[in-house]
Amino acid sequence: MSLHIYDTASRSLREFHPQVNGTASIYVCGATVQGVPHIGHVRSGLNFDVLRRWLARDGADVILVRNVTDIDDKILTKAAEHNRPWWEWAYTHERAFEDAYDALGCLPPSYAPRATGHITQMIELMQRLIDKNHAYDVDGDVYFDVRSFPEYGALSGQKLDSVEQGETAVRGKRDPRDFTLWKAAKPGEPSWPTPWGHGRPGWHLECSAMATEYLGSTFDIHGGGLDLIFPHHENEQAQSRAAGDGFANYWMHNYWVTLSGEKMAKSLGNTVSIPVMLEKVRAQELRYYLVAPHYRSHIEYSEEALQEAVTSYGRIESFLRRVAERVGQIQLRGDMCPDFVVAMDNDLNTPQAVAALHNKVRQGNTALADGDHDKAREAAECVRRMADILGVDPLSPKWNDQSSADLGMRQALTTLVDRLLVERQEARKTRDFARADALRNQLDEAGIAVEDTPDGPQWTLKDD
Repeated sequence: MSLHIYDTASRSLREFHPQVNGTASIYVCGATVQGVPHIGHVRSGLNFDVLRRWLARDGADVILVRNVTDIDDKILTKAAEHNRPWWEWAYTHERAFEDAYDALGCLPPSYAPRATGHITQMIELMQRLIDKNHAYDVDGDVYFDVRSFPEYGALSGQKLDSVEQGETAVRGKRDPRDFTLWKAAKPGEPSWPTPWGHGRPGWHLECSAMATEYLGSTFDIHGGGLDLIFPHHENEQAQSRAAGDGFANYWMHNYWVTLSGEKMAKSLGNTVSIPVMLEKVRAQELRYYLVAPHYRSHIEYSEEALQEAVTSYGRIESFLRRVAERVGQIQLRGDMCPDFVVAMDNDLNTPQAVAALHNKVRQGNTALADGDHDKAREAAECVRRMADILGVDPLSPKWNDQSSADLGMRQALTTLVDRLLVERQEARKTRDFARADALRNQLDEAGIAVEDTPDGPQWTLKDD
């Protein structure tokens, strides 16, 4: 069986055939860098990292572009609220996202283009659309005319009569369903010159411009979160194809991480940030928790489920370390179990793939118990190869220097510090500033630096 993926556009499983043999081109919608990343943000990066690893396992060249939205209403609002330059706010949080992806073992993208670096390509795309009568300008704003493109709604299944873009009504707009390509400059906001006046890009325009700049007018896979299907990806496809580009041959969408049944989002105040999570568990354990479920299933976050994942991952790690103690170095060269291959080729069915991995762990443990070290080594090599595809190989250089004992000490310290920080926050709320300062001094004397940030108090161990 070859790889089959669920294509959102056709609403079916389709066998994957790249445009160019031996090469796969993927564009993934990356972060709007308005704040600290949470586990809902990074799930997409992890899911497409697994896809990339699977496609590359036999030497295929995988080109993965993951953009950065560094200009946006939310970024401007957040920066203004904190009296920070918009570009500094965006770059600070872009670095936070990069650190999160790296901490969780995502391979670096082939390129991570910023929206603000591709204004020229956006202007060219808008001009093509205007020349083809698919777009028009109104006092410096540029809009896409949805009625000019009969295929509008094909990706998401939306009927044009029921479409709402969620944009403010503007005088001169031909149809309230027309979406913004370019926003005319407002006083105090950043802007760039265009033939239609100074302004800044609309969200949808940037991804079409960057995807085609690096992957060509037609490429293999466009990915992102479920919430992007409409309007973002629908609008991307419409403007790109209206301009004459084939755009994406396959559309893949990962589902959400939810908390109390709702999508994890900063606007809802129900996020669990990566820095906080990495105080609770090791990065490889968090990655395992997020990639083990199928990418098209929701993850309902809970501490219990997280700890179950930690325990499950521990079985893999314990097996490999026990084999290494008995037979020496375990090479990353084993054949993968047929059940694992079938599962991964079936739309990246990671739950079944993980089950195959653990079945091989059990076989290896039996071999160890029987004293059959050759069979145990063979099982361990197979386990390493499968775990590497998921990005959670315990013996990889990325993870091999982190011990469970160190984590236990860190967890104990985290529990104690978090309790003091909660007490300090309560003291500040009741304006008992003397108590709050005393608690901060206690932490400082213990070698713990506390920084009050827009995302709440953050603490680190001070350098010796």
